[in-house]
Amino acid sequence: MTEEYKKGDIIKGQVTGIEKYGIFVNVDPYYNGLIHISEVSEGFVKDIHEYVSIGETIYCQVLDVNEENLQLKLSIKNINYKATNDNNPIKETRKGFLPLKENLNVWLNEKLAIYGNNKDNK
Repeated sequence: MTEEYKKGDIIKGQVTGIEKYGIFVNVDPYYNGLIHISEVSEGFVKDIHEYVSIGETIYCQVLDVNEENLQLKLSIKNINYKATNDNNPIKETRKGFLPLKENLNVWLNEKLAIYGNNKDNK
């Protein structure tokens, strides 16, 4: 029985190959994936080896699923792709800096209410 993957899923895989055009990832005993060089970073990628190493376990975002060939199109561009200790109590989200943007004015107003606009208070 194979795992079912959907577009947008964040999955874990192991880097099995690196070419000039992308990264090959083994996801499970059935599925393999490719991270095209355009899906590695928002900026220019001179050398993919600066991002991953063969044998490294990384997180990937599923862009497309080919059920017939058991292949995935993957991305690491907009996620924290470095796999770390699974016992980490901090859960990753896809929100990025959105909570900061949403709460910045609230936090600033709270501090201003406490300290006021008096420049002598530091």
